[in-house]
Amino acid sequence: MQRDQPDGVPPLALTGERTLPDVPAENYWFQRHLVVYEWIARRVAGLRVIDMASGEGYGADLLATRAAAVVAVDANPEAHEHARLRYVRENLRFERALIESFGERADALVCLQTIEHVRDADALLAHFRTLADVVYVSTPNVLTLAPKGAERSDNPWHVHEYRAEEFRALCARHFGCVVLYGLFHARALRVHELALKLGWDHVHRRLGIGERFYARFTPAISTADFRLRAEPERRLRRALDFVAVCSG
Repeated sequence: MQRDQPDGVPPLALTGERTLPDVPAENYWFQRHLVVYEWIARRVAGLRVIDMASGEGYGADLLATRAAAVVAVDANPEAHEHARLRYVRENLRFERALIESFGERADALVCLQTIEHVRDADALLAHFRTLADVVYVSTPNVLTLAPKGAERSDNPWHVHEYRAEEFRALCARHFGCVVLYGLFHARALRVHELALKLGWDHVHRRLGIGERFYARFTPAISTADFRLRAEPERRLRRALDFVAVCSG
């Protein structure tokens, strides 16, 4: 469960379907999502924005620090109630609705870490194109999410997981211009990534320090430990997540 919620705000449970703030063991995934919201927030300053599948609400709240107005859309009743009570701004509104049928227009639309949960991704992107001039969509890279040699991860909530070329092709079927970015480890996480390649996991198991190390390391991760970059497709194979900026 989330820790230290404001009075009157019901905490949400970590189910694996969405990431949450205020759960120390989940901080890696939370920061990995948050850095993309920060990047988009800088690009939507002064615009009207829809945040589709807004979940706990932290991303919509962050977008609202820059955007003129944000509408956060999510169908889950617990997430909707939590978000509307926790994140209160004059330019932020939470709507409980299905993202496939919500029909309000805006300047920009954001839908992060959701397309992999959807059975008809083509229909969803066709719908998004009618709602905004620019659409930001992110999804995990199956090549780095799934265990080595596996076709997909073991996440039961995911319907389909994408490679870079497949995700680009999906977006290009509905938008004239698609720019694909990759999210990569930086700073402490890049050092940790290199250490794992050198056998750090075997070392900490033998020394019995893994639990103590990660109890300190994981909560200290921040958005500065990730970088979002436009890369050639061959380099996108190493990305953690893809972010497509779609227009036209």
